[in-house]
Amino acid sequence: MFNRIKATLGAAALAGFAATAAQADVTLRWGHYLGDSNFLQAEKDFATAVTERTEGRVTIEITFAGGLGAGNEVLTLAGRGAIDMASVVPGYYADQLLFWRAYQIPFIFESPRQAMEISAAAYQDLPYFQEELDKFGVKFLFHQPLGGYYLTGPDESCDSLDNLAGKKIRSFGADIPKAHEAIGAVPVSVGVGDVYEALQRGSLDYSFLNRGNILANRLYEPGQFSCGPVMAITGHLIVISNDQWDAISAEDQAVMLEEAQKAGTAYIDNIEAAEEAAGEKIVEAGGVIKPFPAEELAKWKAAAPDLLQNWVDDMDGRGMGDAAAEVATYWRAIIDGS
Repeated sequence: MFNRIKATLGAAALAGFAATAAQADVTLRWGHYLGDSNFLQAEKDFATAVTERTEGRVTIEITFAGGLGAGNEVLTLAGRGAIDMASVVPGYYADQLLFWRAYQIPFIFESPRQAMEISAAAYQDLPYFQEELDKFGVKFLFHQPLGGYYLTGPDESCDSLDNLAGKKIRSFGADIPKAHEAIGAVPVSVGVGDVYEALQRGSLDYSFLNRGNILANRLYEPGQFSCGPVMAITGHLIVISNDQWDAISAEDQAVMLEEAQKAGTAYIDNIEAAEEAAGEKIVEAGGVIKPFPAEELAKWKAAAPDLLQNWVDDMDGRGMGDAAAEVATYWRAIIDGS
């Protein structure tokens, strides 16, 4: 009887310890590759809201400007548990995030809003996106939109395909360089934080970023002229380590998912206004924004291969052609029906 009582008390103690451990406060270290700016307000608001609504049971601390790892490192760092959350650019992991990278293929989406709406719908209806993140040990929370991309440099002729031939243009990922090569430009892989110096030194002739990032990184200083928009893609993913997610109570997980949905919605609702405001501030600071002529953009798209089909073909060579074709068909149905 004594042994049974002792065993029962021991089990109760262990259960109590487990319950206490499960309820312990958690501080999530979020590694961000970008510098802090108003452009990331939705992410900062998400972190604040989660901390407040969980009454400090879940605290989120964002470290900006690569302080917890570079843009091409934070995904694997989160998956290994070296950090807890990350902002992940799919194009930086073009050979690993094979499905997510497709959201950064040029000349597919007509606008940032359309790209984000397709992302949200496809994530709900198709399993491939979360399955891909599962391989890295992370869970998707929400997606960042990006404004249209602009060519930014010291030469005002950024609105001419003839002038872009032979020019060194900031590029990234597996697909955007193909769009640059299609017009005879030279794609150069440069991280966002290094673009300013690259323009200064002439190792880049043109940056390739949205107006929010042009403003946040003061690229109008080394590159007065910005021509665009040229393309619409989505931005980075906000993910959390599966191990840390499992350590959070179901109640607080529900709070995080609700706030993640709010952040994603706020991002979509605010992107057009935020980009327009960024453009106005760029001009106020001395930058010049020039529209990219529709006829020049049409010539560019005609010169480029069918990049979505190229992606499907590449995925077929990796043994995932059927899944990629399903994604492409799903996207085209939405785009054609828009």
